[in-house]
Amino acid sequence: MARVTLDPRRPASLSIGRIDLARVDATSEEEIATHRAADDAEAMLDAGKFARRVRKRLGLSQSEFARRIDVPVGTIRDWEQGKRLPTGAAKSLLKVLNKAPEAALDALD
Repeated sequence: MARVTLDPRRPASLSIGRIDLARVDATSEEEIATHRAADDAEAMLDAGKFARRVRKRLGLSQSEFARRIDVPVGTIRDWEQGKRLPTGAAKSLLKVLNKAPEAALDALD
């Protein structure tokens, strides 16, 4: 392990790391938007994979899972296909179902 101290008052200390500042400065707003869209699409797929993994771990079909957590089956499909991202309470519920499925399902009944 190595400790590195970055001091904003000393620009030379900021060049340490994996960021190529010249490349960052040369990046256009259009390229940034393209990268952001790709990152968002990847995050949606990751969230979909997580939702599918939780559902399958519980041994439930999409329709059974939707009924148990009281959301439309179309919402489950959209999550799993990466069309929509679970947010707020749904995201928290998926985390609880992943960590403590029996307790979560008992509480939902």
